[in-house]
Amino acid sequence: MWNDRRVLELFGIDLPIIQAPMAGANLSDMVIAVSEAGGLGSLPCALLSQDKAREELSRIRQRTGKPINVNFFCHRAPVVDAEREAGWKHRLRDYYLEFGLDPEMTTPPSTRAPFDEAYLSLVEEFRPEVVSFHFGLPQRTLLKRVKDTGAKVLSSATTVDEARWLEAEGCDAIIAQGFEAGGHRGIFLTDDLSTQVGTMALVPQVVDAVKVPVIAAGGIADARGIVAALALGASAVQLGTAYLFTPEATISPVHRQALKGADAERTALTNVFTGRPARGIVNRIMREVGPISELAPEFPLAGGALAPLRQKSEPLGSGDFMSLWSGQAAPLSRELPAGELTRRLADEVLERLESR
Repeated sequence: MWNDRRVLELFGIDLPIIQAPMAGANLSDMVIAVSEAGGLGSLPCALLSQDKAREELSRIRQRTGKPINVNFFCHRAPVVDAEREAGWKHRLRDYYLEFGLDPEMTTPPSTRAPFDEAYLSLVEEFRPEVVSFHFGLPQRTLLKRVKDTGAKVLSSATTVDEARWLEAEGCDAIIAQGFEAGGHRGIFLTDDLSTQVGTMALVPQVVDAVKVPVIAAGGIADARGIVAALALGASAVQLGTAYLFTPEATISPVHRQALKGADAERTALTNVFTGRPARGIVNRIMREVGPISELAPEFPLAGGALAPLRQKSEPLGSGDFMSLWSGQAAPLSRELPAGELTRRLADEVLERLESR
């Protein structure tokens, strides 16, 4: 049924569809549904405590015996720059006053934990079939222990150079993340956003540059996009935004409504929410402060000062101060349960392939 079966055989799955790990947007319910449908469900752990990650992994293992992916960030822990933090708070001062907040209030912490020994212990305990990373790879000693569990290792490349680097460091497959993708860019060899390439240009170049299977990600939400990615040499696709429309997504009602609105057609890369570039629906704070601001503190510290503004505005139904992560293909998405979406996409792709 599938001409290129490398990813299917590598991960032990039936369908070449991977649900993107979306920190803050999905937990075990989505992972279970997608894996049970024959795709690869992915649990994002960057925003989960070790105890919460263990709880979610335990639930997954109890409810499905199918392969799963567990995802981690592997950025370096930030160095707090008091002067930069003060400048960022000053830039947000008028918004604090607008909502009756004290501009001098203590900034809440904003954390996204990088992969470490504690997370490694979870990998060794639960032995997921696939472990994926964002922002490169962890240090080699940790990576070796991950591979020693038998897990296949993935990471995101946003350029051909990153893809070559990941292959040289031992990745079993590479996610080619195009410019269209929602959420954080996986960029890690440079901070220069001008290096970023669209999915349909990036995928064939990465396919030509590496020997391991390539997974296309970014701007893919329906069968047409999947067929195009496979035609360009991808062995599988990874979809994120399409799964935000499922009932299993753990996003807020405000975020869900924004995805279905007219503004979903307007996305941009921004660093104002975390300090690293990520694609989301353009909202007030992005328009007025960014979308890219040199004042934003180092990842992930920028989000702390925005938290009180979100807490004040979100209950009013406003998404003005929250990250509305979305890729450029949101208008192509459908509201279906995650398992049904996975199966239907696969069926529609096969129909198109067989009719050619």
